[in-house]
Amino acid sequence: MNIYIGNLSLETTETELRRMFQKYGTVVSVTILNDAYIGSGQPRGYGFVDMESKSDGASAVKGLQGTSLNDHVVNIVEALPLTRRNSLSPSPGTSQAGRCKSRSHRYF
Repeated sequence: MNIYIGNLSLETTETELRRMFQKYGTVVSVTILNDAYIGSGQPRGYGFVDMESKSDGASAVKGLQGTSLNDHVVNIVEALPLTRRNSLSPSPGTSQAGRCKSRSHRYF
C-alpha cells in the first residue's frame, strides 16, 4: 500500500520515516520528494511510504495520523494510484460541448 505523508519538516529524513512506519509492518520503500527539477534539491515537505501489505498500511495510516515529527504534525493518507490520461481526450463522463475543438491551443 502506498501512503502519502504531508507537512513534513524540511529536516525529516527517509530513515526517520522508515523507523516511524516499521512499527506497523514491512516497509518496501520511502521517498521524500525534492526540487531536483529546478536544481536546488531542497525537500518539498511531503513523501511516500510503500508498505508491503494493505492491512499494515491501513494500520499505519490509522495509528500515525496526527503524529508529530520534527515539530510538525504530519498528514498521513492512502495515496491515490497514478493514472495516465491523454490530455486531448475528455475525462470519462464529460461532454465535448463547450470545449475548444482547435488543437492549436497549448496548455502548460
